[in-house]
Amino acid sequence: MSQHPHDVMWKQLLQRSSREHMSLQAQIRSMLVGAILDGQMPPGGPVPSSREMADQLGVARNTVVLAYQQLADDGYLVSRQRSGHFVNPAIVGKRPALPEAGHAATRGAEPGPDWPARFRQNPSRQRSIVKPGDWQKYPYPFLYGQFDPMLFPTAEWRECCLKALSVLDIREWAPDLITRDDESLVQQIRTRVLPRRGVWAAADEVVITVGAQHALFMIADLLMRDGTRVGIEEPGYPDARNIFAARTSSVVPLPVDASGLPVDERLAGIDYVYATPSHQCPTGVTMPLARREALLARAEAEDFVVIEDDFESENRFEGEPFPALKSLDRNGRVIYVGSLSKSLAPGLRVGYVVGTAPLIAELRALRRLMLRHPSTLVQRAFSLFLSLGHHDALLRRLAAVQRERCALVLDALARHAPDCRVVPVSGGGSCWVSLPEGLDVAEFAARAEAQGVLIEPGDVFFHGAPPARRAFRLGYASIDPKAIEPGIGVLGALVETMRREAVALR
Repeated sequence: MSQHPHDVMWKQLLQRSSREHMSLQAQIRSMLVGAILDGQMPPGGPVPSSREMADQLGVARNTVVLAYQQLADDGYLVSRQRSGHFVNPAIVGKRPALPEAGHAATRGAEPGPDWPARFRQNPSRQRSIVKPGDWQKYPYPFLYGQFDPMLFPTAEWRECCLKALSVLDIREWAPDLITRDDESLVQQIRTRVLPRRGVWAAADEVVITVGAQHALFMIADLLMRDGTRVGIEEPGYPDARNIFAARTSSVVPLPVDASGLPVDERLAGIDYVYATPSHQCPTGVTMPLARREALLARAEAEDFVVIEDDFESENRFEGEPFPALKSLDRNGRVIYVGSLSKSLAPGLRVGYVVGTAPLIAELRALRRLMLRHPSTLVQRAFSLFLSLGHHDALLRRLAAVQRERCALVLDALARHAPDCRVVPVSGGGSCWVSLPEGLDVAEFAARAEAQGVLIEPGDVFFHGAPPARRAFRLGYASIDPKAIEPGIGVLGALVETMRREAVALR
């Protein structure tokens, strides 16, 4: 039997309901809603008077009065003149009764479906980038693509969210748009984002996605089936590889060189090529203009389509960024995938696809079957964020910060781990590092983690067995600059320790 609220400490219930940045009035409301819905306050039962509740909680009576009024307006409480407030029986009565414990136990004893036998695939068994859920608690998190609260434009984003909640804006984004997107965001992408990459697109050539990875998933779902030959960079983005491999067994690794994806006879017979020309994932190299033109010429000659993932396009430390591969496309052979949220906050999940109108129309129809459309509230807020110039300012600030952090990383590596080889960095939030010969990166990463340093072992970026188990990705996008020097110092000392151990075993 549930405990009657008069027999419990209201202060304990309030503490259980409290949330950071929640007003006291909201905490009291949450406490009472929880007590009602959890059955701690019986239907029709009285609620302590506002004066009594205020005394119990040690708060102003007016705070309790306002909370009671809100709960009465929402139907949780019923106000009776000269009698006080009572739990509305209709609210509790609408909740389905929980099964008896004995009945639940009996049902649990019956054999259930053999779920493993029903699975057509096992995504959980694919090799993916793994990061500790509590990575922010580690003193030296050299991880790529994570959120840095020090760089988040809190005031600017809050401003845009509040503007998006105006009466007129709500009327535009609140309805079910079915296959459409927020027109203002599409317009901002067309006029503010894409032209910086040399790309021009009509409104019917852009579709919004829940991040770039969702874009890749839809593209694969629409265009690939078993037997489709898909070329991917080696090493390359693991989730793109996994998405494609879930649809076709003909995923062809294409080893990259100092200029990125090679353009040679290995592209013969390919249907789609996935590439990251601006900043190759994970090595960070940039594909030169001549090779981009050669890739498009080869696509025309071999009749394949290029999926360009421009995930880190504008973060270049020196000079102007190269135009996107899509900017050179004259025949609709490039499907362009971009992200808006990666630079702001990955958790927002806002990406887009640029392609020919027939392709985008089918992607919209496919998206409708999956999720209708991404949150239009987030779309409208992002549209305002772009139109007010906040995104441009953020990109400039990020470029300056990451240039500084990259310099600190490279300098610390040169001093503390001079025998580690680093691929030259031209921009972005990470660098590709190789350990000295004879050291295993998996063991290195595990021992580094035990000392508070997180890195990303490079094995996961390879389709097959890596040529040497020595490479790893070192991210600096989300680490405090003050932690870079001591963190690299730990890695340098670990390199020397493992080298001495390897010599002793010979």
